[in-house]
Amino acid sequence: MYTVAQLVGGVWGVGGGGGELVVHDPADGSPVSSVPVATADEVGKAVEAAREAAAEWAATAPAARAASLHRAADAVEAVTEELAAAVTAEMGKPLADARGGVEAGIGTLRQYAELAPLRGGRTLHGETDALDFMTPQPRGVVAAITPWNDPVAVSCGLLGAALVTGNVVLYKPSERTPATGWLLARALDQALPAGVLSLLTGGPEVGAALAGQEVDVVAHVGSTATGRSIAAAAARTGAKVLLENGGSDALVVDAGVDPGWAAAQAALGAFANAGQICVAVERIYVHREVADDFVAALVERAGALRVGPGREPGVELGPLVDRRHRDHVHGQVTAAVGAGARVLTGGDLPDGPGAFYPATVVTDCRHDMTLVREETFGPVAPVVVVDSFDEALRCAADSPYGLAATVLTASMSHAQRAWRELPVGTVKINSVFGGAPGGAAHPRRASGQGFGYGPELLDEFTATKAVHIEAPGGGHW
Repeated sequence: MYTVAQLVGGVWGVGGGGGELVVHDPADGSPVSSVPVATADEVGKAVEAAREAAAEWAATAPAARAASLHRAADAVEAVTEELAAAVTAEMGKPLADARGGVEAGIGTLRQYAELAPLRGGRTLHGETDALDFMTPQPRGVVAAITPWNDPVAVSCGLLGAALVTGNVVLYKPSERTPATGWLLARALDQALPAGVLSLLTGGPEVGAALAGQEVDVVAHVGSTATGRSIAAAAARTGAKVLLENGGSDALVVDAGVDPGWAAAQAALGAFANAGQICVAVERIYVHREVADDFVAALVERAGALRVGPGREPGVELGPLVDRRHRDHVHGQVTAAVGAGARVLTGGDLPDGPGAFYPATVVTDCRHDMTLVREETFGPVAPVVVVDSFDEALRCAADSPYGLAATVLTASMSHAQRAWRELPVGTVKINSVFGGAPGGAAHPRRASGQGFGYGPELLDEFTATKAVHIEAPGGGHW
């Protein structure tokens, strides 16, 4: 069992006056982590301590900050297996996938360590006897509130970009994966000056207290409801807000594609990490011409997945993060059935311990069902049959969210229409996952705001200052 400690002002083991929470393994319900809960007063003191450390870190040479981040990546790499095991124990992800998330996080730290020293401002052309330029500067104190579904990869992105650009960071991991956050912070702290990184733990009330403090940036990856609460709090303090919120990503299956190949893509997008991915496939619009064969192949794929605890070799579908979330997923499926949909496979609550839920394919869905309209975040593939590509594109665009979408098509003109017309941050053609390293996008509408990845994230954590210098008295230098 992990015994988590907080880090504030360079000191481990402080705070926790708000009590203790215990995280349970979603595979069998056994206790995994014992976690201190910060009080609102402790959060305020942590912000004060971070503010005291901000000036010195901001004045550190960019190359020196980058070297620290490289050492931090080395430290994280040294505990890869320990981090992966913690992820699996706390939220159920299969161990191989958990390890992949840690490796992705390490790669992101190294990417930002390489990119940051190359960034600069630009010189402006003004009066010949004056000097004008624009330069980026750290924003100051960053509150990073991170999710449970891919805790290391997402945290490394936000923490790495914020730290290497000269900000100090208050890190609040999800209350569902606090030991993972603790292990990550412990590794990073080995390579950073004291006080540059703090770790605060606890439930939603700790995140709310942090978002309401006088910080300079609040960066959050998580639900839309929480993101909106954070945005409201930051509006009162003037903090900049970076949000990647929920999504309900569409998959469009066009006429003329191989239905077996399309079903493999759909299964990967809907069932990977038990559907607990921000850009998971949440709704499928399939052309009537290929619908029957596509659905049959998707049902076969769903039924073939190996289900079990994530720590067991070869498991493809682990448990959901907890039973409360499983109830949410099952409630949406049940409501859809009550409204006329049909479950072809899955859709039932398994007997026994844990928060397992089977890969589920639901047909006869309508575009107006909650299962289709809202985020499910589980291993559920709702299928809506459409009569044309126009109808599919129109339905895919009609959503309160705007994170990502995928289109499977053999038509170049349809592919061109899709990326131009879909009002989402990321459009993928003929592949539900993938893309070049460093890709960054703006989520739209209820899915958030600001860049969350790529080189552009470095810009989000800096403020640009314009400087004009003249010789005194209008003379010459």
